[in-house]
Amino acid sequence: MSEPVVVGMSGGVDSTYAVIALQEQGYEPIGVSLKLPVWDSDKNVICENRCCTQESLDVAKHVCEQLGVPHHVYEAEESFKDEVIGYIIDELRDGKTPNPCTVCNRNFKFSKLLEWADQHNVNYVATGHYARVRYNEQTKKYELLKGKDETKDQSYGLAYLSQAQLSRIILPLGDGDKQEVIQTVITKGFTAYKKKKESQDFCFVGKKAYQDFLQEEIGVKEGNIVDKQGNILGQHQGVHFYTIGQKKGLRLPAKHYVIKKENDRVVVSADKKDLEKKTILLEKVSFIAGEPPALPLRVTARIRYGQPLKRATLQEGYKIVFEEPQAAVTPGQFCVFYSEDVCLGCGVIE
Repeated sequence: MSEPVVVGMSGGVDSTYAVIALQEQGYEPIGVSLKLPVWDSDKNVICENRCCTQESLDVAKHVCEQLGVPHHVYEAEESFKDEVIGYIIDELRDGKTPNPCTVCNRNFKFSKLLEWADQHNVNYVATGHYARVRYNEQTKKYELLKGKDETKDQSYGLAYLSQAQLSRIILPLGDGDKQEVIQTVITKGFTAYKKKKESQDFCFVGKKAYQDFLQEEIGVKEGNIVDKQGNILGQHQGVHFYTIGQKKGLRLPAKHYVIKKENDRVVVSADKKDLEKKTILLEKVSFIAGEPPALPLRVTARIRYGQPLKRATLQEGYKIVFEEPQAAVTPGQFCVFYSEDVCLGCGVIE
């Protein structure tokens, strides 16, 4: 009898390919879509491919029907509000910039898929992420590796996963590249993916509505925009509307960059070099192996999704020192570190 595998279905090309690949490998895929909330507002314009719309659930169901696999919808709206939306609001109120995808993957997405799997006596869960999982016979640990297609590598967003989670995860897209994935899916008859664009939105609120969402959830909290010397240059409606490195929306006569957020003040500078740092302090550090390596340790690291890896040293006290200055180091974002292709773990930038 074939091994059943729960596949997280978003209705997108990657999860569709995951089902196809698993079938070809002899598994028995079971499509499961997580039902998420959508911010209920006229200002929240629905995107055609956002993963929590009814349209995307219908697409996922259609894909599963066409491929001859069962499809289920798992109600997870309240859990998402607690684990993801609540996290976003808390971080913004604390003056930080949240990283919802990384937190969502560990605390919500894989947790809920594994929960559904447990309820139905299924051992494994698969998704359409571009990353790889392998078991190291020497260390007896599961490892997370970068995807072979480095232009699509998603190990950054998976760096917060635990050993218990990785031991039950299959990532069929890890050795592929995006164009091969699209072509394979089209060859199977899903020609709509030829024109479908990838979403740039949060899954529950459109990019254009994000400021409105913040205003409704957190409100307006006026304060001053100041330079490094404390001179008042302007006013703002709330520090939660800004992030480090931002230059738009400041309404100042000359170009400035946000370099710091202090209580109710937004600190700016006209000099882009004021955004640069080589030494970064980390908190809430998590190692995929479940235990820290011997420090100091030479690594490569990135401080945001999609950024090229840079050489650095991870030191005791979880301080990471880069060889070259890094721009727009943002509290609340994750710094993810690697040893060659192996993702070692991550920490939240203080």
